[in-house]
Amino acid sequence: MAAGSAPIQTSRLSKTYGGSVRALVDLDLEVQRGEVFGYLGPNGAGKSTTIRLLLDLIHPTSGSAAIFGLDTREQGVASRRNVGYLPGDLRLSDRLTGHEQLESLGRLRGRVDTSYRDELCQRLDVVLDRPIRQLSKGNRQKLGLVQAFMHRPDLVVLDEPTAGLDPLLQGEVRSVVRETADDGRTVFLSSHSLDEVQHVADRVGVIRSGRLVDVDEVESLRERSLRHVTATFAVPVDPSSLGSLDGVRVTEVDGPRIRLSAPETAMDALVKELARHQLVDLVSQPADLEEIFLELYREGDEGGR
Repeated sequence: MAAGSAPIQTSRLSKTYGGSVRALVDLDLEVQRGEVFGYLGPNGAGKSTTIRLLLDLIHPTSGSAAIFGLDTREQGVASRRNVGYLPGDLRLSDRLTGHEQLESLGRLRGRVDTSYRDELCQRLDVVLDRPIRQLSKGNRQKLGLVQAFMHRPDLVVLDEPTAGLDPLLQGEVRSVVRETADDGRTVFLSSHSLDEVQHVADRVGVIRSGRLVDVDEVESLRERSLRHVTATFAVPVDPSSLGSLDGVRVTEVDGPRIRLSAPETAMDALVKELARHQLVDLVSQPADLEEIFLELYREGDEGGR
């Protein structure tokens, strides 16, 4: 592991299948030490392809990737030595019990903090004494999470980590992820759910159709978000003048009540336009991160037309 090197760094990383299906296109990305990086996009956007390229499970069509400064193709084994990984299509040995599976993976890994492993099993309420074939998807997922974290790797790569878990355990997983970053280690968290990511990530990268749409801090994304405005007038008014303002969209008209969405930059002009009529009530609320995510996709679709 090269001193000072980024946990993940890619340069024009690309993957094409069958000569025409572009699963990943010119990905330039740098993930920093000690952060939780959320990698977001719907199914088929290129998230799992990115992870498989980083772990040298598939080979790039072009470009390069490095983990802690080690090229993932030329130094694949060494680059993965300090990595924990939870795949989206987790496969475990059905014949083994949960305990036997973790013991087996520990021997293969060669170094495991057994006290930390046992703590994780307790926190996640892992079923250890039954054959894995008898376990539900959620209980299998918990085993997968323990094996990803139990050796305290410098980089943990998680693909849809809370799939199949109840809300209480999802919160516990977020705590483990946050503690890992607070310890100076790095978590790369791939998900299609912003709700999963926005509570734990420091930065977020949004991918669509194999291309990175945006990378920003979670708080900065929120600051860039639209606001939801509900204006109630004494009498119904014509909404056309409101919808003509830059970036403002009228989303619903219900008699004297009009609901709109507006960027922060348009709020001053919007309030002045609203004030031309007799207002009874005015409510403004920030959009959540899910809506920011959808807005980024909408902008990307319009840009591609």
